[in-house]
Amino acid sequence: MKPFALRDLVDDRPHDGVFRVNRALFRDAGLFDLEMKHIFEGGWVFIGLATQAEHPHDYFSGFIGRVPIIVSRDGEGVLHCFVNACPHKGVRLVQKLCGNARRHVCPYHSWTFDSAGANKNIKWQKSGCYGAGFDEENHDLAPVAQFGEYRGFLFASLNPDVPSLEDYLGEARKLIDLVVDKSPEGVELVPGRVVFTYAANWKMQLENCSDQYHFTSTHPSYIRILEERAREQTVEVVQSSIGAADFWQEDAAGVTGGTMSFTHGHVLNWGVMPVSSALPEFERAEELAERIGTAKRNWIFNMRNLTIFPNLQLADNASSQMRVIRPIAPGLTEMQTWCIAPRGESAEARRFRIRQYEDFFNPTGMATPDDTVCYEEAQYGMAEQDRPWLQGHARGLTASVEGGNDWANMIDLKPARSVLADAQLCDESLFANYYRAWSARMAEALA
Repeated sequence: MKPFALRDLVDDRPHDGVFRVNRALFRDAGLFDLEMKHIFEGGWVFIGLATQAEHPHDYFSGFIGRVPIIVSRDGEGVLHCFVNACPHKGVRLVQKLCGNARRHVCPYHSWTFDSAGANKNIKWQKSGCYGAGFDEENHDLAPVAQFGEYRGFLFASLNPDVPSLEDYLGEARKLIDLVVDKSPEGVELVPGRVVFTYAANWKMQLENCSDQYHFTSTHPSYIRILEERAREQTVEVVQSSIGAADFWQEDAAGVTGGTMSFTHGHVLNWGVMPVSSALPEFERAEELAERIGTAKRNWIFNMRNLTIFPNLQLADNASSQMRVIRPIAPGLTEMQTWCIAPRGESAEARRFRIRQYEDFFNPTGMATPDDTVCYEEAQYGMAEQDRPWLQGHARGLTASVEGGNDWANMIDLKPARSVLADAQLCDESLFANYYRAWSARMAEALA
């Protein structure tokens, strides 16, 4: 690894109106190893929903950085998170993505563990002539250092010295609330997980979810199809003023949305969407207002892309998507995506949601292939050395203000910074929040 100083990688000079990042962040193998250790294995990461292991003895598997894990609900209904490795020889205990099992048996030497991670059998132990030291060892599965839940969203860390999950999520919890509060029963994953890889760095996806600047350039075919559908519309769609009336202010004409940045690297970009009966949540409009208040209901009807740094993204527009980022190499990233939905919605609303989800998201949709091709083309360009500093983080710097605004105040949301925008500002200054969190995690390693 080339010796890097932090100032060589992130040029953060707000008083000079400068924020830049070095191409090395996207291609250097040594930096990638440090990211895995200090960001993905050294802090909180999202690992799944509690509903993925809803019943006694349900489980699902995944990764924290490079380390395989199991999330399991025991016979008493308590969730656990373990390293997915048999303590005998380190073999992955569970190879399936999910299931239900009272016992997990290692495929190599048949050591057996229950759904609470306790060792229940060591094959032929009495005949093993083990020494006294072996009997003194703990043979249970190793729990992760930290494991927590916020409203059904599960997070874990291999590092015991992390802030509390409540502190880590901070004000971004109120945006998770907007997802969960769509139904009094909470949310669930629509059956069917999509997994794909793209040949580029994980931070390409991190940025893209919050990038409004690319939309008209990268997705013209999708825009043309929407225009064609609008011309051919034959089914009456009931229009509504829900949401819009609360977001148009006399002193803020032209504002169509904005961005917000929160502590620990979390960001939101949002926009006012036309509200109609074609939206899955439309059937709940009155019930939502009564249950959680008009302001939160109206925010639910806005377009929102929320990123919980470093690996969870919740996209809410015509449908709802959960994305989980898993870095594999400097130039290879795995994406897992699900359609996420409120429990108890009608069959018709669920049909709307799934069809609109398929329309735009996933490798077979009309947006994801456009994006991933651009990531891969950008990865080629990261090899350029003579001009190492990227210029893709400058839009919106002079529009960014400390704290929130009237729109945030409607739901008592207190971001660290915010931007209000018209349709063409397409703020990039919120990306700085990612890289400031990145810098804070990496500072000691690069000292």
